[in-house]
Amino acid sequence: MDRGAVLVTRIRPAWLVGTVAEILDETPTAKRIVLDVPGWPGNDAGSHLDIRLTAPDGYQASRSYSIASSGPSERVVLAVDEIPTGEVSPFLTGELRAGDQLEVHGPLGAYFVWRPAGFGSTTGPVQLIGGGSGIVPLVAIAQAAADAGRMADFRLLSSVRSPEDQFFSPELSALEAGGMRIDRVYTRRAPENWTRAPGRLTRETLAAAIPDPSTLERSYVCGPTPFVEAVADWLIALGHAPGTIRTERFGGA
Repeated sequence: MDRGAVLVTRIRPAWLVGTVAEILDETPTAKRIVLDVPGWPGNDAGSHLDIRLTAPDGYQASRSYSIASSGPSERVVLAVDEIPTGEVSPFLTGELRAGDQLEVHGPLGAYFVWRPAGFGSTTGPVQLIGGGSGIVPLVAIAQAAADAGRMADFRLLSSVRSPEDQFFSPELSALEAGGMRIDRVYTRRAPENWTRAPGRLTRETLAAAIPDPSTLERSYVCGPTPFVEAVADWLIALGHAPGTIRTERFGGA
């Protein structure tokens, strides 16, 4: 089955054991973690999973992470940003090694997913908006759209501190080279010769980067809670119907 295949059967989440196939530096504070999970049923673009860690004394901690891959494969791609005060992310980004095993529960989520056809699909333009590591599930959606031949219908806006903090930068560049519009906002430091001074995303910069609400079928917004709440409020103020806005937010992990 190809990467663009549609998962039409409702998948029952289960706890499975995955083996770390690869760990890569994603940003100065984040790792890309590639897992091989025997029995993984595949997942829709935009899904997430839970990771559970168990200490030698039996103490357990679990956190949810968005999935950067989609389709029927048993290989699952994550990108985890370290939260220094977190219980799970410091282990995943600092101590985890290739060959280690992790307990994962999923796939989870139906509201935030995108499918090329059937329930959860779209026929018109879609706007993806990510703050920091909130880009992770949006990369999966963008790639699924590209695989389905729908690249022209999708646009993506990424807000990050600096170019080095951009998650999945090579994948975004490839999507952009293939015809998908990718807009970037740098909040602290922009690349040399960048035309816009660094600064936080505002209602005005958002309005300048996204289509007229009358032409947009759906928006996906993912990132830290304050970012998501602000963007969702701005979209509504700009005339986007609340029912067209899908949000996913996260806190410390």
